[in-house]
Amino acid sequence: MSKAHLPQYPLYTATENVWRENHCLKETSISLYRLWVCRFITYCQNKQLDEYAQLTLIGVSKFAFWYARNHDINRNNAICIARSALKTWSNALQILGRPVPLWSQVISNTSHTPIIKAFSNYLHDNCGNASSTIHKKIHHINSFKVFLNQQEDKLLNIKLQDIDEFISICSKRYSQSTTSDICSSLRSFTRYLLISERISVDLAPSILSPKFTKFERPHKVLPWDDVCNILQAINRETPCGMRDYALLLMMSVYGFGAGEVIGLTLDDIDWKASTIHVTRPKTKVEFQLPLLPAVGEAVANYLRFGRPCHTLSRHLFVIMRSPHTKLACAVTIRHILHTHAKRAGVTADFLGTHVLRHTHACRQIDLGTPVPIIGDILGHSDPASTSAYIRVSINHLREISLQVPSCQ
Repeated sequence: MSKAHLPQYPLYTATENVWRENHCLKETSISLYRLWVCRFITYCQNKQLDEYAQLTLIGVSKFAFWYARNHDINRNNAICIARSALKTWSNALQILGRPVPLWSQVISNTSHTPIIKAFSNYLHDNCGNASSTIHKKIHHINSFKVFLNQQEDKLLNIKLQDIDEFISICSKRYSQSTTSDICSSLRSFTRYLLISERISVDLAPSILSPKFTKFERPHKVLPWDDVCNILQAINRETPCGMRDYALLLMMSVYGFGAGEVIGLTLDDIDWKASTIHVTRPKTKVEFQLPLLPAVGEAVANYLRFGRPCHTLSRHLFVIMRSPHTKLACAVTIRHILHTHAKRAGVTADFLGTHVLRHTHACRQIDLGTPVPIIGDILGHSDPASTSAYIRVSINHLREISLQVPSCQ
């Protein structure tokens, strides 16, 4: 089917314009997607189906399976390409105001057993835990459940001996802080079992975490030259590079964590007042920071030439492929940092999402910024949290220390 034979061709032309204006697809990809849209419409016409009603994950999968079978091509490749092309088309139609069905039916998570679901609801409704915290604790309990051979009745007949053995295995596999988190999750779970009268003995006080001194190990930081090299290695000629540069620059000069940059919206930047409104993900504390000229220039360049203009999200940083939603999680930020660090030749085994935050704090101390101000910027309510960075900065002095003269 040629372009001219596409039903409602002006609307299809508009979807291609959306793709081009969003800077998300190359012309070769647009040509390939156009081909699959034509195939899909032809399929719907021959079977007397409404192409828009069939524009769902199930409908497209049936089409791809049929096409692969009738044209003797690899089924997995056909399904993969067809889903990508037609989902992108569906998102463009939605942006243009064309009613389309949900791409995939919303199905409740049935992988969790009833007791795990009840525990999750307890953490949310009674403890007020954030979704990320709940996800972490559920993951820990599911790991414990696997240790108990996936038998839910063992969770209801939990024994302290089983917990001790599980913690012993975790302590050999994970760091002290991670093992401590797992112990905390187990205490929360046993408290819930006691409150819900599923067990009669309070096991929580007997679940002991590994003992370690807070901040016994200084935060790992990068030399500031390495941070500059990472930023300089980003190709700012591409939309994705513009986004990554603005994002990593913000994290470097403000000490933002992954959650803070992910949560930023277009409304958080006041261009007239030259300020950035920031909300701490954990404490929900709100504050304002000055929009530094270099950061403002990088963000403006990204908004003008990089950020997809046709997106339903108000978040500042979005993924560059359709449907252009906000960045998923800290893992996404970590991948971005690793990609550009590798290109810059910067190698370190601690390139996590907080390394730029730690590096920023230590650099501010080296520059003479008062510790209370650094603590306020980083959102520390406890001065001891900021003192950990002082230790790192002092350790850097060893590299430039003078030789001690010998006594005559």
